[in-house]
Amino acid sequence: MPAPIPHPASRTHALRLRANLYALIRQFFAERGVLEVETPILSAAGNTDPNIESFRTGFSGHVDAGARERWLRTSPEYPLKRLLADGVGDCYELGRVFRNAEAGGRHNPEFSMLEWYRVGWDHRRLMEETVGLVEAALAMVGRRVEVLVENYRQLFIDELLLDPLHAPIDALREPLAPYSIDPEGLQRDDWLDLLITHVLQPSFPVDRITLIHDYPASQCALARIRPGEPPMAERFELYLGCYELANGYHELNDAREQRERFERDNAVRRARGVDEVPMDENLLAVLDRMPDCAGVALGIERLLMCLAGSDAIADVLAFPFSEA
Repeated sequence: MPAPIPHPASRTHALRLRANLYALIRQFFAERGVLEVETPILSAAGNTDPNIESFRTGFSGHVDAGARERWLRTSPEYPLKRLLADGVGDCYELGRVFRNAEAGGRHNPEFSMLEWYRVGWDHRRLMEETVGLVEAALAMVGRRVEVLVENYRQLFIDELLLDPLHAPIDALREPLAPYSIDPEGLQRDDWLDLLITHVLQPSFPVDRITLIHDYPASQCALARIRPGEPPMAERFELYLGCYELANGYHELNDAREQRERFERDNAVRRARGVDEVPMDENLLAVLDRMPDCAGVALGIERLLMCLAGSDAIADVLAFPFSEA
């Protein structure tokens, strides 16, 4: 059933709230000397992440213009990193991104993302700035929240009495038994993710920012892996109440390692029987030149839902996907 059409007054309120948030974001970064940039929405490369599906389209112009198969971006990450490699310095982009098959009460296939990068920073320092931005946004609507910073491993031990790095898979599955999840094809990291989304995340207090940092190395995505016993991925996620708002990394700038990760992604895609996605060769060609930096992506609609006190993404969109 389509989402109900918002009353024009509430729609106007949502539009004004978004406009005010955008103004705040731009002021926040202008005060810090972070440059706003704009990068392509269509690319000859896609996102290899097996858990993200991209929209693809075809270019019908002259063959000399470039690859005919094009992908709508799922984030501006790859071109932003190319700009960093070219020496642009601290930068951010606020714009639309697209993810196929993601539609529902809290998801829209077309949505807005804020992504920014800080040269010379690690993920721990960027966590503080991300909290500062979210707190400034909350102040617009008269809200203040507490902040909890928690190590990924310690969170599992404290809340579930499970060591996520060493507990057997059967032990990880046990708290999820009430959800009747089909285990076919699920690996260790899948069960860890399900424990967060189904057991831990729903219990986060509404008036708290929860920061989880230093993930298992197997969940590195595009983050650096810190050597040690055990090695850890230098990444963080920020939650406001039960909503995941942001995902950040101390960014990997090793092209060989990044290529291997892209190839592993496509291997998982083959095993799942879904299409492989072309790797971003333009990124790989310059990644070794990218300076040491940290970056984070923040979902604008998720933040707007928190500001508006709504559990429905349609409430913060001019028109949801069903009416677009």
